[in-house]
Amino acid sequence: MPQFEYFALDVNGKQRKGKLVADTQEQAAAELKRQGLFPTQLIDPEAKKRLARRRAKRNGGLGNVTIGAPVIKRKDLTIFTRQLATLLEAGLPLIRSLRTLERQAKNPAIKRIIGETADTVEGGSTFAEALSRNPRTFDKLYLNMVRAGEASGAMELILSRLAGFMEKAAQITHKVKSAMIYPAVVLTIALTVSAGLMIFIVPNFEKMFTEMLEGEPLPQVTLFIIGISRVLKSQIHLVAIGIAVIIVLYKLANRTKYGKYGIDWVKYNMPLFGPIISRSSISRFSRTLGTLMASGVPVLNSLIIVRDTAGNDVVSSAVQKVHDAVKEGEGVAAPLGATGIFPQMVISMVEVGEETGRLPEMLDKIANTYDEEVDNAVGALTSLIEPLMIVTLAVIVGTIVVAMFMPMVTMIEKMGN
Repeated sequence: MPQFEYFALDVNGKQRKGKLVADTQEQAAAELKRQGLFPTQLIDPEAKKRLARRRAKRNGGLGNVTIGAPVIKRKDLTIFTRQLATLLEAGLPLIRSLRTLERQAKNPAIKRIIGETADTVEGGSTFAEALSRNPRTFDKLYLNMVRAGEASGAMELILSRLAGFMEKAAQITHKVKSAMIYPAVVLTIALTVSAGLMIFIVPNFEKMFTEMLEGEPLPQVTLFIIGISRVLKSQIHLVAIGIAVIIVLYKLANRTKYGKYGIDWVKYNMPLFGPIISRSSISRFSRTLGTLMASGVPVLNSLIIVRDTAGNDVVSSAVQKVHDAVKEGEGVAAPLGATGIFPQMVISMVEVGEETGRLPEMLDKIANTYDEEVDNAVGALTSLIEPLMIVTLAVIVGTIVVAMFMPMVTMIEKMGN
């Protein structure tokens, strides 16, 4: 009887490891679940040896070396998940389903990952363990959902739920990005046009004013525009360096703990875009937590996964506080309200969900509600931002035109006299 080496999480979310004797990995996983442990990895020594031989053959004798590990794009991963769920629902075994998708795959990266995953499963590993060999493609959320599917024996249901989650997440991300792209494009055009006027047009007017209005005082707005033009034309390299320094400092700050938190806090609370970011973050939190809990993942483990996949440090910090409070025996609603970043409506619905024992369903309803609010906020922002950008562009260009036109009035009067 084989002896499995296991890694698992207990009810408090702590990592446990050890060895367990069982006939199959399914029996080992069931026994760990009976002991109150959530298995994250089950390793069969003999299966590892078979897998090493298969991988060495695939990699041309290079053993476990993975050359240029490929990555599946999020859209392709969603399609793969939906197709795999459909095949499993049709009654096909996991390995046969993977081989079918491998043959159908046109993208070499997808074909390779699916083939390696099928090889690993055939070598005796669990599906989750096989997927964990590609962490750049399969994140913690994906792996833990698959582990929950293996533990519950409802892999096709979990994968279908996971595909639905990924599709809705992609929709909300696309809407938020669409709302950001339009003003960014308009603002870029405005700055480009203004810079072109300042560098190439205004200097010609300055030369003309100097020759024809010698000794005449120029309006203050004209002097202001000419001053900016001189800086841009003579110190353009310093301006470019300054912009580059700002971008580098932003990226460096975004890599530090406190810097990233500060940047995310500004994004979360900024005018116009802040409501969209905050609502999409709440939707993501609710849908992720609800999907994990509905799939059978323990609440503490679910909160850890939500914390790591929140995409915003403000939300991650709040979820960590909720996790710590739940670990001490509290419910979810009270510590969620104590964070100060979730609206009262969310807290009330979570409280109702806890009282009725239907928290996953309530979280899904919260996510749907906030998806609709993001839609409305994006529509409102688009309606507001278009005239706002037009007015901004008109003010910038109009100021330059007026500044150049005012001295010309004096020139015309002088020529008339």
